[in-house]
Amino acid sequence: MGWDFETEPAFQAKLDWITTFVREEVDPLEFVLGNHYDVKHPDNVRLIRPLQQQVKAQGLWACHLGKELGGQGYGQVQLALMNEILGAARFGPIVFGCQAPDTGNAEILAHFGTPDQKVRYLQPLLDNHIVSCFSMTEPQGGADPLEIRTRAVLEGDHWVIEGEKWFASNASLAEFFIVMAQSEPGAAPHQRISAFIVPAETPGIEIVRDCGYGTGTKTHAYVRFHQVRVPADHILGERGQGFLVAQTRLGGGRIHHAMRTIAKARKALDYMLRRAVSRSTKGSLLSQKQMVQERIADAWIQLEQFRLLVMRTAWLIDKHQDYRKVRKDIAAVKAAMPKVLHDIASHALQVHGSLGLSDEMPFMHWITESYFLGLADGPTEVHKVTVAEQLTRHVVPDDSPFPDYHLPQRAQASRERYAGMLVGDLP
Repeated sequence: MGWDFETEPAFQAKLDWITTFVREEVDPLEFVLGNHYDVKHPDNVRLIRPLQQQVKAQGLWACHLGKELGGQGYGQVQLALMNEILGAARFGPIVFGCQAPDTGNAEILAHFGTPDQKVRYLQPLLDNHIVSCFSMTEPQGGADPLEIRTRAVLEGDHWVIEGEKWFASNASLAEFFIVMAQSEPGAAPHQRISAFIVPAETPGIEIVRDCGYGTGTKTHAYVRFHQVRVPADHILGERGQGFLVAQTRLGGGRIHHAMRTIAKARKALDYMLRRAVSRSTKGSLLSQKQMVQERIADAWIQLEQFRLLVMRTAWLIDKHQDYRKVRKDIAAVKAAMPKVLHDIASHALQVHGSLGLSDEMPFMHWITESYFLGLADGPTEVHKVTVAEQLTRHVVPDDSPFPDYHLPQRAQASRERYAGMLVGDLP
């Protein structure tokens, strides 16, 4: 039997160090620094670089990467245990070298980049000297990659890219873009798209405007590509392999989102508990009010259920080493994630009253972020469809109006099985 709900002591010691380090050194950065992706800003360099060196000295830098790329090659279970600590701090992923979308883009470059591209883009990305942009979504297409209209046409020894992208992550700060564009218009639907590296200094890139959500920093952008020319070798993978390239980054990215969401939801629950035992109304503490107790119980149960789902999915990924075999489970995590954060943050807000509603507390931002989580990396509805399709795919249909679990049929079969063995008349 291989079931275990304990962390081995050596790794628990690392988690304990991370917990203290994040609380004492990383959390405060949120109140003195601006955009956590602005890695070249002098203040970010001055305050973040020394912390990153401490993380590297502990052997905890970019742990999702293999050792050949400077990481630890941790499996998803170990990453889950780390990320549920890091996710509570806005600068946590940057300090530990595991921030999206750069982690996914690094995976793409590691798999599909040329040696020169790895030197120019991958290594500086792994060192967090630069940040990158993943540019797939389009204004008219939303989450459906089959609606991509951005075109890439091979003219001599260059690809010419023309089109628009929406909510392109870190576009204004990125050193390079990974752009999904239609290069094979006559091919089958899932073989029309290719992925390209587009250096940020390439002429023809227009940042129309930066955009964001809620009161957070605007870290996404509306981008236009006007006759953008990149060398022919800047295609990632083969022509028409864009969907394969994208899936290289999406499977892991979705589960990492969930791990960090656990951290925010747990912090909301902790704040609610502290408020409940600190405030009195109508002659007793909030923690003694049954309706507040119901909120506390519901939040804890929901969080623990979700955490178990995430940890089991991480374990399955480690076991199979194939995201396709865990597609249903990852989709279930992605579908459950927004509601968990929304519900628990809402409970915490309500218990804090008007203070919880104000921008002096984080709850409204977390509630807004829950809607972001319901759209990023595919909307919740798509993932629910995936779960349902995976569950029904191999179910054998009944060939009669009454299935074999029909109670009268089961009763008849049982009577026939035990006929002559029971004392007295059968019912």
